[in-house]
Amino acid sequence: MKRVAVLLLLVLLVLPGIGCRGGSKDAQEALTARITLDWWAVFDDGRTYAKIIENYRAVHPNISVNFRRLRLDEYKEELLRAFAEDRGPDIVSIHNTWIPEYETLIEPMPKSVQLVFIEERGTLKKEQVPIVREVPTLSVRALREEFVDVVSEDVVRPYQADPSSPPENRIWGLPTSVDSLALYYNKDLLNNASIPEPAKTWREFQNQVKDLTRIDGQGNILQSGAAIGTARNVERAADLLSVIMMQNGTQMASASGQATFALPSIGGNSAPESLGALQFYTDFANPIKEVYTWNDKQTDSFDAFANGTTAFFFGYSYHAPLLAARNPKLNYAVAKLPQISGGRVVNFGNYWVQTVAKNSEHPDEAWDFIQFMSSADQVASYLSSAERPTALRKLINSQLENEALNPFASQTLTAKSWYKGRDIEAAETALLDMIENALTTENLVDLLRIAQNKVNQTL
Repeated sequence: MKRVAVLLLLVLLVLPGIGCRGGSKDAQEALTARITLDWWAVFDDGRTYAKIIENYRAVHPNISVNFRRLRLDEYKEELLRAFAEDRGPDIVSIHNTWIPEYETLIEPMPKSVQLVFIEERGTLKKEQVPIVREVPTLSVRALREEFVDVVSEDVVRPYQADPSSPPENRIWGLPTSVDSLALYYNKDLLNNASIPEPAKTWREFQNQVKDLTRIDGQGNILQSGAAIGTARNVERAADLLSVIMMQNGTQMASASGQATFALPSIGGNSAPESLGALQFYTDFANPIKEVYTWNDKQTDSFDAFANGTTAFFFGYSYHAPLLAARNPKLNYAVAKLPQISGGRVVNFGNYWVQTVAKNSEHPDEAWDFIQFMSSADQVASYLSSAERPTALRKLINSQLENEALNPFASQTLTAKSWYKGRDIEAAETALLDMIENALTTENLVDLLRIAQNKVNQTL
C-alpha cells in the first residue's frame, strides 16, 4: 500500500495522548513517514506559494514540498531527461497546450486517494486510532462547476487504464490561475492623439492605429500604432492570430483534435472564415494598406512598447512586472482585447497546470496537494502574491475590484484555447510561417491549408 498523507489538523508527533494501537500497520507507518514532494515549475517562485505550503504542512506535518524553478529555455529538455533517468519530480507544471505531448509521462487524477484519518474509539478509555480511508477526488462535474470553461476543455481528456475497457474522461491537471491576451496601451501616445480610451472593437482599433502611426517620407515607421501584422517580432503572434480567427467564427479543431481552421466555411462559401482573419491581421504589415503600422524591421513588440515607440501591445498579465522592470516610468494601462462588433466574444486563454508524474512514488499525496493548492480557500494567497488572474469562478468578482487584474479577470469566462497536436513548437512554427508567407503571397487559402496540414502532422 502506498504511503499516505494525514488529513486532519493534528501534529501527531508532538500532541500527547495519541497512540497507534488499534490502527492498521500501514496507517501507523504513515503517521511517522517523512515524505518530500518535488515540484518543478517555470514561472513564479517558492515565495508566492509559501503560504499554501505552510498551510498544507499544518495539516500534513509529515509532508514537505520542495519547489524548484527552472528557466523556460531549459525546462522541457531537463524535464524529459529527468523522466528518462527516473529522477523526475512528483509534481510538474506544464503549459495547457502541452498536456497531449506529456500524456505518456503524467498520471491523471485518480477517482480517489488513500488518506489517513484519526478515529476516536473506546467507551471508558478513549483512544485515537489512525485509519486509512479512500477519499473521493474532484469529479469532472465539479471541475466544470468550479473552474472557468477553458480549464475543463483542456484538462479533461480520455484515459484508458485497461485496454479491454472503454476510455473514460479524467482530469489531467489543475491550474492556480488562467491568463488571457489583453491590450496594453501607452496613455501618453493616446492622449497626444486625442484618443480618450482604447478601442473596444477591431473597427475602432483600425481607426485608432491610423491616427497613431507616424511614417516619414522615406517610408520609415517613426511611431507605430500597434505591434501587429508580422510573425517573429510580435509577442505571441500565433495566439493573437488564433483568437482573431475564433472571433471570426473559425472552428480551429474538431472534437477528435484534427486542425480544421482551413476548411470551407459552413453555408456553402468556399472560403474559410480564417481567411478574413489572416487578411485582417497581415494588413497591419502591408505598406499599401491604410492601417500599415508595423513590419519585420521593427524591434520586438515588447521592446517597442517598453521603449514608447508603439502605442498598442498585445500581452498577458505576466508582462506587467516585466514592463515595470524594463521601464518603470512608462505611462501605460491595460484594456480588454478588442472584439468584432456584434460578434461572439472570444478571448485567448494561456495558463499552466500542475499535474503528477507517472513515476512519482507518492501520487496520492501529490494529487492531494494539487487539489489543496487549487482550492478557493488556499489559492487566494498565491493570486494576491503573484498578481495573477483566477481560474475559479467564485473568485472572479473579487478580482474585478483590482485595477491591474480587472482586464484579465473579466475575460476568463470567455477564454478559449485549441488543441495544436503533440508538438506545440512545430504547430506554432507552422502558423508563424503562414503569417510571413502571407505578406508576399496572394493565395492565402493555400497557405492556410499548408499550415493546417503541418499542425495535423504533429497529432
